[in-house]
Amino acid sequence: MRLVILGATGSIGQSAFSVWQQHQDRVTIEGLVAHRNAERLWDMGCRMGAAWVALTDASAAADLERATRGRPGPEVIGGREAVRLRLAEAEATHVLAAMSGFAGLEPTLVALQRGMTVLLANKETLVAAGEVIVRALRAPGGGRIIPVDSEHSAIFQCLAGRQPFRRLILTCSGGPFRGWSRDALKDVTVEQALKHPNWQMGPKITIDSATLMNKGLEIIEAHYLFNVDYDAIDVVIHPESIVHSLVEFVDGATLAQCGYPDMRVPIQVALSWPERWSLDIPSFQWPGRTLHFEEPDLETFRLLALARQAGKAGHLYPCVLNAANEVAVEGFLARRLGFLEIAEVVEATLNAFAASNTEPDLSEVMAADAWARQFARERIAAEVR
Repeated sequence: MRLVILGATGSIGQSAFSVWQQHQDRVTIEGLVAHRNAERLWDMGCRMGAAWVALTDASAAADLERATRGRPGPEVIGGREAVRLRLAEAEATHVLAAMSGFAGLEPTLVALQRGMTVLLANKETLVAAGEVIVRALRAPGGGRIIPVDSEHSAIFQCLAGRQPFRRLILTCSGGPFRGWSRDALKDVTVEQALKHPNWQMGPKITIDSATLMNKGLEIIEAHYLFNVDYDAIDVVIHPESIVHSLVEFVDGATLAQCGYPDMRVPIQVALSWPERWSLDIPSFQWPGRTLHFEEPDLETFRLLALARQAGKAGHLYPCVLNAANEVAVEGFLARRLGFLEIAEVVEATLNAFAASNTEPDLSEVMAADAWARQFARERIAAEVR
């Protein structure tokens, strides 16, 4: 297996590095891609024996190339277009798509068009351009997707060719504010929102988990991954994060995938499938465990309902939802926006958008994303004033 990792220096990339350390004889690293974390990327590239490393920030890549000139190690390339071109000629069989946000769309699409197996950890790709990705999968010579998100990996494992099913049940920890009222959420800080009770993740996905938008994006992702109607996708709050998701079959039987909340497991499942490799993780201890399940509070955490509505509306509405949310989360992290105002910005952007009924192509996806970002930024600027 030859692997390229997109988003190598993020939390998923670091978990993948840990998996690779245990299976170096099975996985050859062709390339690593990050945004601007040059020092960590170079170190990983040298340790993993990568042929090349790339920074999508061209300036950071130029600095790294100058700093490492003449030193043994991988080739350094820079800029989004250079990454796209390198992927288009890569010999890799697999791509771990873990770049954060909309930025992961184009390289993921290139990998699928090349017939590679994409280990998808970037849910925004399917949310923003689900119909475009599905067409790439169905095209002659198109690649395939194996999900890496813990919830979709759980469903993938439970299905394992078993059909037909009645519904998919995505579990959700509830984040750091489970049980909080809207009044209590008015003054939450960035620091509070970044303290996820169970998972160690990057800042954007951690905020999405706090607002429950992460689960909304996963509903849309599941719709495309498993070709299932939105009404057959449920969400249940499960604060322990032990049951990662469930599948209910037409005969009433329900299968669940369980385990410690550790992203190395779904990463390795995607890498090894249909085999299962050993992993240095302790056995789960069931005695004394109590698991809880409850309904999500859609009135308090409005983004979950907004995401489902955008998914059902289809066309470019999920793209607009995703773009507005990315901008709003940036605004919250920059302390320019309150926690509850994230949902207000997303809803206002969705309400202002008018989509056509035609099947969108990539250029239309890019245009809708740009429009939504601009609208959301202007909305935030107006609220700040």
